[in-house]
Amino acid sequence: MKTSVTFSILFWIYTSRAINNESNIYARITINGKKSNISLNQKINIDRWNSKYQRMKGHGILARQINLFLDDTKTSLIQTYRELKNEHRVVTAQLVKARFLGEDKACHSMRDLFLYHNDLMENKLSEKTLCHYKTSQKYILEYVKKEFKSTDIYLQDLNHAFVLGFESFLRGYKPRHYQGRIGNNAVMKHIQRLKKMTKMAYNIEWIESEPFQRYQLKLERTERDYLTDKELLVIENLKTTIERLQTVRDLFVFSCYTGISYADIMELTPNHIIEGIDGNKWIMSKRNKSGVPFKIPLLIQAEIIINKYKKHPRTQYSGKLLPNLSNQKLNSYLKEIADLCKIKKNLTFHMARHTFATTVTLSNGVPMETVSKLLGHTKLTTTQIYARVIEKKISEDMEALQTKLGRQAII
Repeated sequence: MKTSVTFSILFWIYTSRAINNESNIYARITINGKKSNISLNQKINIDRWNSKYQRMKGHGILARQINLFLDDTKTSLIQTYRELKNEHRVVTAQLVKARFLGEDKACHSMRDLFLYHNDLMENKLSEKTLCHYKTSQKYILEYVKKEFKSTDIYLQDLNHAFVLGFESFLRGYKPRHYQGRIGNNAVMKHIQRLKKMTKMAYNIEWIESEPFQRYQLKLERTERDYLTDKELLVIENLKTTIERLQTVRDLFVFSCYTGISYADIMELTPNHIIEGIDGNKWIMSKRNKSGVPFKIPLLIQAEIIINKYKKHPRTQYSGKLLPNLSNQKLNSYLKEIADLCKIKKNLTFHMARHTFATTVTLSNGVPMETVSKLLGHTKLTTTQIYARVIEKKISEDMEALQTKLGRQAII
């Protein structure tokens, strides 16, 4: 559907600012209700101004000169507007004014920024992260279309109100692949990506100020779900004749005992099994998400699963360490496994990584710093979000403290 654009030019004078009964003539450009004024540096006696016809009264030499000047100015402004339209620019009143005065710089649009960002980051960000950016970019353009009735917007028009409007748009938006509205933290992630891109625009001098200076991201602290040792054991011992469920169970358990994410497991090959500093088998690779190396000593539970699939037709064909399955299918089949194991939690493949961090490592006394290295995190604070010290560990630590205090009391 073609959207209509309203464009008008008005000549007027500031009678309230008249000095010695004279005032400057102004041109007002209005596009879609947004106005911009230009002083034409022409003074006129306010008694000789015809506001209805926007002309100087009379037929004398001065009147003819002023009125001809106004005609020429109007023609130039219309020509400027048409030039900008032909350049496929998002035309604003401010942009017409800047072009008319010869002050317009190279104006970059939101789409320009997306192209620049994606080209620059193609080999720096993981495929999944870049995909997240493209989703955010799609939502931004949908907001622009809804709010501004346009397919693009100039970066110079970004401001605090734009950011607030985008947040409001996201909170009411229902993506097709969602069952409901986008959650708060997902909204904040989309805005965070917009913030990073606009900061890039500011750093390369595409915009003069950052629109996020007064905006505060509001992330909610969420509890990362994980399996208890009993729940993990139930899944490990699940007996099923359905091969796809066996494979999904094995992949999930493998992640529980290595902490390796879905994307990284799918990339593992036998070449990633390397003899470590202790002479034992380690898994060594880089995180697909960040490129950060990880080195994980191979626990017996994970090694058993690797050995199970060494001569499996699917790994023989693919050359991978374990069978490959789509993340969507994995998470779908995990729901079946949860039902069979009578686990009420929303079982997802990423929960295996949380389980490794809490149930398998931290709750068994592995230091936070070590867990951070195993997970391939660059910051300890990231590990603290992923891995909580669970109640069992707290109970054991307090029992040890009670025993120590009890001995001291006897002494």
